[in-house]
Amino acid sequence: MGTATTAPTLPLKVALVTANGSDSAAGTEATGGSYVRKNLTVGAASSGATSNTADLVWTGMPAGTFVGVEVWDSAGVPIRLWYGPLAASRTLLAGDELKITAGQLTFALS
Repeated sequence: MGTATTAPTLPLKVALVTANGSDSAAGTEATGGSYVRKNLTVGAASSGATSNTADLVWTGMPAGTFVGVEVWDSAGVPIRLWYGPLAASRTLLAGDELKITAGQLTFALS
């Protein structure tokens, strides 16, 4: 018999990573500047897919190359729910802004 699961603790949070993770390990999360994880809102799923319904905007970013995102819940010990690479890496200077516009962060079950 399988292990029971519980619903994730809301709000869901989006983390930016400088090295992508794997099924067994989280990526290397951004640090420094004004970086913090951002709250994620998603629309109703359609054909097993959904996307962010609001822009995700990070300002005052640390310098670096950002290659992926991870979605975490807000539990006391957060649980990583999803991860994936960006369509294109983004190299920023200290203080730059990184934006993922509404509808650009998509999730699908296959």
